[in-house]
Amino acid sequence: MSNSDKTRHVILDRALAHVVFDGWSWKALKAAAKDANIDPIMLKRAFPKGPRDLVYYFSESADKLMLEELGHLDIGSLPIRERVATAIKTRLQQNIIHKEALRKLLSYLALPRNFLLSASLTYKTVDSIWYFAGDNSTDFNFYTKRGLLAGVYTSTILYWLADQSEDCTNTWAFLDRRISEVLKIPSLTKVFKKQASSALSKFKRTRSRIFL
Repeated sequence: MSNSDKTRHVILDRALAHVVFDGWSWKALKAAAKDANIDPIMLKRAFPKGPRDLVYYFSESADKLMLEELGHLDIGSLPIRERVATAIKTRLQQNIIHKEALRKLLSYLALPRNFLLSASLTYKTVDSIWYFAGDNSTDFNFYTKRGLLAGVYTSTILYWLADQSEDCTNTWAFLDRRISEVLKIPSLTKVFKKQASSALSKFKRTRSRIFL
């Protein structure tokens, strides 16, 4: 780990306690740097764009931590749906002590100006999950899978944040129900292609009548 990475890691570690009260803001960043005895110049170098860089670094670090833990599991015999569910469950369990910080994070990402950042981070996470699950698709399914999983992943986070059940059993049951949607991709693809083919045929017939 480079010195700059160490600085970012230390600041993030301290900032997670402050964002609960101050949100993902410069105020939280400056308080974290003060706690870690890091001067303002080093803080600015570590996170030039302030809260946006902090959010990106947190999400990137969470993805890496998730993949590291998953890398120790024997998933060869697991079906795809269980691999995906395991990945999402692992990521949430790793951040259970940061629930309030994540709640503040969702509020931050919900701001219109952060739409692209939110979409980018979600894509990176679901792409990492599919990578872990062994997805090698490169066609229409590649984007469909990630789009569907993004919906499953984000809805599961929202459910998890409000879940008061013991050991989050209700969340995992919810995740199992939602993740079944991902398994419908092959049939969805067939329906899409059939509808697209039908629409193209109708267009060709209509165009031919126009020019007759």
